[in-house]
Amino acid sequence: MKFIAIRQHRSECPNPISFTQGATLKLGEYYCDDEMEYWYFCTLDGDKGGWVPEQLIERIDENYGRALEDYTAKELEVNSGDKLKMTKIMNGRAWCVRKSDGDEGWVPEQFLMLAQS
Repeated sequence: MKFIAIRQHRSECPNPISFTQGATLKLGEYYCDDEMEYWYFCTLDGDKGGWVPEQLIERIDENYGRALEDYTAKELEVNSGDKLKMTKIMNGRAWCVRKSDGDEGWVPEQFLMLAQS
């Protein structure tokens, strides 16, 4: 689906967590509110951390989970008016590809408006 960014978005995480299916994740803070629903702050080997959607985690025990699919927390920095193609929505975030340069990443869903054809 085609969308237009209606607000500027800048990433607060210059080094986002990325992992492949089957990776072991240490589960930290659980976060759920109107802006960001059902996310865990996860770390890999006590090193790199980031927010991961709950449905991508198979719980091993109280403190650990296993990744159910490949994932990156990379955010796409957008300016108002950027034309985007959305390929996935998950927990208040949309995975988008910017048409002008092909860069891709997560954008808050409320920063997007459906483009007129």
